[in-house]
Amino acid sequence: MPLNKDPQHGGTNADGSKSTIYCSFCYENGRFTQPNITVEEMQAFVKGKLKEMGFPGFLAGMFTKGIPKLKRWEK
Repeated sequence: MPLNKDPQHGGTNADGSKSTIYCSFCYENGRFTQPNITVEEMQAFVKGKLKEMGFPGFLAGMFTKGIPKLKRWEK
């Protein structure tokens, strides 16, 4: 989620400061809220949420293509 769209404007680091990388839905108190979710599961989850919000499937798919490139899934 783009941080400017996050109602909390970012998750929280372990020291309580705002994360400039992760949203509040994914990151809280310096930990991922769903630590075992795979990149494929995250893509499916986000695509479903976008479709619930009224985005056409092809757009939802396009918006989720970049998820594997996010820092969380860097190898």
